[in-house]
Amino acid sequence: MNYRQFSPHPALAPYIDAYWTATGDDCGMKTEKILPDGCIDIIFNLGAECQTESNTCLLKNNQPYLIGTMTRFKETTMLPETELLGIRFKPAAFTVFYEYPALYKLTDRTVEFDKKLSPDIENAAKYSTAYLDHFFLKKLSQPKRSLLPLISDIKNCDGQLSVQALAQKHFTTVRQLERAFNRDMGIGPKEFINLVRYQSTFQKIRNNASRKSLLEIAFESGYYDHSHLTNELKKYTGAAPTQF
Repeated sequence: MNYRQFSPHPALAPYIDAYWTATGDDCGMKTEKILPDGCIDIIFNLGAECQTESNTCLLKNNQPYLIGTMTRFKETTMLPETELLGIRFKPAAFTVFYEYPALYKLTDRTVEFDKKLSPDIENAAKYSTAYLDHFFLKKLSQPKRSLLPLISDIKNCDGQLSVQALAQKHFTTVRQLERAFNRDMGIGPKEFINLVRYQSTFQKIRNNASRKSLLEIAFESGYYDHSHLTNELKKYTGAAPTQF
């Protein structure tokens, strides 16, 4: 797969992580593993039809799709003629641009997105980032409520805090946090905390210059033991830590 990503307009950067393109390789059909990142994406299939959700969902040509927050890895089959264009929203930022009352129903799912709500496919393909910036800048308004400060706190501590501690810091209750995260992300705060901890641990293992043992990394990352770390990372990546 040939993957490229592009930065949005600076005014959109707090809410949109990136615009991206993915095209198939000339050498034939390939299956690509997509890892969870806490984001929601809108994607357009500009090329040949391709399969995602481990070949259970067909991405049709010229159709926009909405990809809900992922809590596990997915596999996408890319053909040489596959051409995808995507908008990746930062965690809890999709609702800055769209009212979507049941994001929890989209968790780990890919569904068709209303063309009347999405950027125009032809303009997106022709003018790329300039058009997408123009489209989303017009939709941008200061959010009345935002989880972004909470998201930042979770990331700053690499997912090593409890939901209770997060609620206390932001003068709210665990129940209110549950409602807010499910409303703006489609997953609860505990699931997102676990996801951020996995992301941090994944990078520690891949960039282990000091050659720490997996047990050391497990304790450092807030896991009970080597087995706990292995089970959590397998859930998100489909692979054992020794395979990273």
